[in-house]
Amino acid sequence: MTSRTRPLLATLFCLALVACSSSAKDPHTLTFLIESSPNNLDVRQGTDSQSERIGSLIFDPLVRKDAHFNLQPWLASSWDRPDPLTWVFHLRAGVHFHDGHPLTATDVAWSIRSMTNGAIITAKGGAFKSITAVETPDPLTVIVHTSTPQPSLLFNLSDGLFGVVEAGAARDEGLHPIGSGPFRFVSQVQDKEVLLDRNPTYWAGPPSPTIEHVRFQVVPDTITAALEMKKGSADVESNVLTMDMVHALSDSPNLRVSTGPGARVDYLNFNVQDPALRDPRIRQAIAFAIDRPALIAALWRSHAHLADTLLPPGHWAAAPDADLAQYPHDPTRAIQLLNAADSRGIRLHLTMKTSTDETTRLEAQAMQAELRDVGIDLSLRSTEFGTFYSDITKGAFQMYLLRWIGSNEDPDIFHYSYSSEMFPPKGANRGHYANPRVDALLQAATSSTDEATRRQDYLQIQQILATDLPTIPLWYPDNIVIHSARLTNLTLDPGGSFDFLRTAELH
Repeated sequence: MTSRTRPLLATLFCLALVACSSSAKDPHTLTFLIESSPNNLDVRQGTDSQSERIGSLIFDPLVRKDAHFNLQPWLASSWDRPDPLTWVFHLRAGVHFHDGHPLTATDVAWSIRSMTNGAIITAKGGAFKSITAVETPDPLTVIVHTSTPQPSLLFNLSDGLFGVVEAGAARDEGLHPIGSGPFRFVSQVQDKEVLLDRNPTYWAGPPSPTIEHVRFQVVPDTITAALEMKKGSADVESNVLTMDMVHALSDSPNLRVSTGPGARVDYLNFNVQDPALRDPRIRQAIAFAIDRPALIAALWRSHAHLADTLLPPGHWAAAPDADLAQYPHDPTRAIQLLNAADSRGIRLHLTMKTSTDETTRLEAQAMQAELRDVGIDLSLRSTEFGTFYSDITKGAFQMYLLRWIGSNEDPDIFHYSYSSEMFPPKGANRGHYANPRVDALLQAATSSTDEATRRQDYLQIQQILATDLPTIPLWYPDNIVIHSARLTNLTLDPGGSFDFLRTAELH
C-alpha cells in the first residue's frame, strides 16, 4: 500500500465508526461489490470477467468445469464422438428458460451458429470456426460437425465461455438476457448495478431461498469498496480489494475472509508491432527489470505464485519452469539487452495502460519505478474499465496489464491469444503477434485427438512464447473473498467464479 493510501484508508475506517447507520436492509437481498460493469451479459459475447461471471449465473452451458478443470455434464447429460469430426450431444429434458419456454436442441444449435454466422459479433467466434454444420435430429439431440478434430470444442462450450440462448436471440441479448440459469435478470444500470433474482424453478436445484435477490453494485474505487464492507453496507466482494485492505478488514468482527488457490493469471501484454517494442530484446529487458517476487511479497502479501505460462499450475499441458526461458530480476542484464537492441543508447519512452483497479495501479506504479532504474521512461494511463478495454481490443496501446480468468484453463488460450488468425475482433491476439512456427504448432495441436501429442506441441509453443515474449505471465493470485458473517456455506473454485452463490446462505 502506498503512503498516500494507508492513512486515507485508516481515516475512512474511523469515519465509518461514527457515520450514521445505514437504512434497514432487506434480509433476503445480497449486495455483491464488483469493480466494473459487465461489458455484455450475453456470455456468447462478453469477454471481461464481470460478463462471464455474472452471465454464468443467468445462462447455462452445455458442460461445466469441476474444481480440477475436468469437464462434466450439464445441459448436455452426455455426449459421443462417433468419429474425430463429429460430436453428438444429448440434452437434458425438462429444462426451461426464465420466460417459461422449453430449452431444446434448436436453441443450442442457434447459440452455436450465431457465433459464426454473423448474427452476433464476438471475439469468441474464432473458437468455433472449424464447425461446418449443426444438426438437430430431435428436440434433445445436437450433432456438431467440424472440419478438424478440434479437441477444445468441449471446453469452449463450458461455463464462462458459452451460454445457451433462445433461438433467434440477437446481438442485443445482453441488454435483456433470458437464460435458464439459477438467477434471472431483472435490470442493469451502466456503472451502477446489475440486479438478479433467484430462479425458484431452476432445473439443477434452485439457490438457497435465503437469497431472493442479488444486487451487483459497481464500486470502481477500492477504498470505497473496503468502506462499504466495513460498514456492513455490502455483503461480499471477490478479489477486488488490495491485500493490505484484506489484511485491515480481517479483524472486523462482522466480516470473514475465505481463501483458496486461484487459476487466474495476471499478465503484461505488448503491442509487438509498435516500433519501440518490435525487438524481442526490448521485451526481454522489461521482463528482467521487473522484480516479480518483490511485488508478490509487497502487494499480494505472498498470496500469489509466480507464473511462467498462462496455464494454471498443475495443468496437463503446462510446461515445466525448467523448460522455459527464465527472467529473474536482473537490472544489469536488462540494460545489456537494451543497449544491444539500440546501440545509440536512446532512452525509451513507453506508455502502459491499466484499468482503475487499485491493485493493478499499484503494480503499474511499482513497475514504473523498476523500469526507470534501467533507463525506460514509463508513463501510466489508468481509465475506467470500459474505456480501457475498448482501447486494448482496438490495439490502441503499447503495453497493458490485465488478467485471464477462465479462458486460460484450456490450452486453446494459446490459439485465442497468439494465432495470426486471432487478431481482434476474431480473437484476443491484441498485440498482433505473428510467428509461422507457432501457427503451425497450433494447427497441429488442434488437429490431433491424442493428448500426449498435443502436450508436446503445446510445450514447444510455450517455449517459443517464453523467448519471443509477446506477453509476460506475472503471477497466479489466490482466490480471496471477503463476506459478511451472515453469509455462509461458500464453496470457492480456483477459477474465481461467482458460483458460490448457488449454495451460499444469508442469515
